[in-house]
Amino acid sequence: MEKKFDKKFTWVLKDFSSLKSKNIFSDIFVVRGCKWRLNAYPKGNKGHNHLSLFLEVAGYGSLPSGWRRHVRYRLIVVNQRSETLSRQLEVQNWFDEKSDNWGFSSMLSLDEINAKDSGFLVNGELKIVVEIDILEIIGKVDVNEFHLLSSQVESVSRMFEKHPETASEVHLKNPNLRTGYMSLLLSLIDTLCQSPHKLHKDDLNEAYYALESLTDAGFRLDWLEKKISQVSERKEKEKDGEIRRQEIEKELKDLKEKCSDLEAQLEKEKSEALAAKTPISFDDIIQ
Repeated sequence: MEKKFDKKFTWVLKDFSSLKSKNIFSDIFVVRGCKWRLNAYPKGNKGHNHLSLFLEVAGYGSLPSGWRRHVRYRLIVVNQRSETLSRQLEVQNWFDEKSDNWGFSSMLSLDEINAKDSGFLVNGELKIVVEIDILEIIGKVDVNEFHLLSSQVESVSRMFEKHPETASEVHLKNPNLRTGYMSLLLSLIDTLCQSPHKLHKDDLNEAYYALESLTDAGFRLDWLEKKISQVSERKEKEKDGEIRRQEIEKELKDLKEKCSDLEAQLEKEKSEALAAKTPISFDDIIQ
């Protein structure tokens, strides 16, 4: 079964036939913390009578030295009358400092695009779709101006998606400090994800100290404070439950011992009762 792409981005070029610019850029979109944009040449690039279309890393100049991204992507010029007639090309490339964009100089013939009733131009609009699957990320990635390791990107992206206000009041300029605080936040979340029986009172105390430090730095973490309280309550319930479990086990052990003693006494009583019912023999009488 074909692996699904991480994200799909749609770009509509209005008044395509009237565009005068040599090339135009789409809005920036983000996939797994990586910023991207499309670059189109409406009249073709380098003399080609074709639409030229490229995927490129947005803001690559601000990325740390040595960054690389291995990407599988599909570029599609949508036929708006019949999707089966859409023009699509798929490829894998490494994007890096020397090759920040990849794509196709001859994506689709301009004659075919502009042909009457071709289905590519509807009301003067050309629809382009890109589907992206990021296979590997090397180097740090910028997510909301936090420089992160690739292993941190998904967690932080999901956090900002759920709580977009989290860092809205963080005004730290030093990138190392910003990254340090984000690492502290992720460590705090990892701590809370542990099973309650593995958490100690000191862990929860340190969690509150970390929360206070992050809040002082400008992070808005009301949602996380509630979770810490919930984990603390679960820890107390787990502690109380463990004490009660031990008490019940002791009671059960005592009951089992008492039952065992009663069973032994019962067997003894049965044996004595049976002996009492047995008739005395002639030999017993005359002995």
